[in-house]
Amino acid sequence: MLPYLNKNSPFPNVQSALADPNGLLAAGADLSTSRLLDAYRKGIFPWYSQGEPLLWWSPDPRTVFDLSNFNIHSSVLKTLKRNQLTVTINQNFSLVINHCALPRAEGEGTWITNEMKIAYTDLHQLGHAHSVEVWQEDTIVGGIYGVVCGQVFCGESMFSRISNGSKIALSCLARYLLQSGFKLIDCQVENPHLASLGCINIPRNKYLSFLEKENNLVTNKIWERKILDWQTLLI
Repeated sequence: MLPYLNKNSPFPNVQSALADPNGLLAAGADLSTSRLLDAYRKGIFPWYSQGEPLLWWSPDPRTVFDLSNFNIHSSVLKTLKRNQLTVTINQNFSLVINHCALPRAEGEGTWITNEMKIAYTDLHQLGHAHSVEVWQEDTIVGGIYGVVCGQVFCGESMFSRISNGSKIALSCLARYLLQSGFKLIDCQVENPHLASLGCINIPRNKYLSFLEKENNLVTNKIWERKILDWQTLLI
């Protein structure tokens, strides 16, 4: 039987997560900042739809981008040069998460509920969650957000409003993270789009080891609001 957590219940050991569906660990609890931080440090994340119980997951294997081998697609550079885009960090976290929450197609729902928006915005205000934005003049056209834990950026969602908008955000983030001492971007579970971008699967235990390692290069300064020099990062 799937464990049901109350407010004070600890998470079960991730080794007890189900194989089918892959990684389902527990239900219940809440999305408080303390609960979320405890989850990410243990390789656990929330994922559920509106109207469902709050579900917690820790899949094995884990889908990640290895930052040391992250490939910059030529289309990313072409789009940046052609459209004269600007890339920023933490310029507008709320705008990014709101765009990520929009349905991908007419009639589709979203797993980024209002409760999730509030929870991750709280994490952002505490310095644990961050966003990358892609701008065309004053209009946001792409972005990504996630949570920092150890040597990992735990990617939550990304969006595009132009061709390659999310790829640009992801590519600039990947190179910036690599320069800042990170090892992985966590993608949680594989899908065809992530596979086309070069993600890999690693054992859950190996993934957990990156969460436990200190990142000596990480300081609050790398997450200050700023414009990223994409030419230096990507070329």
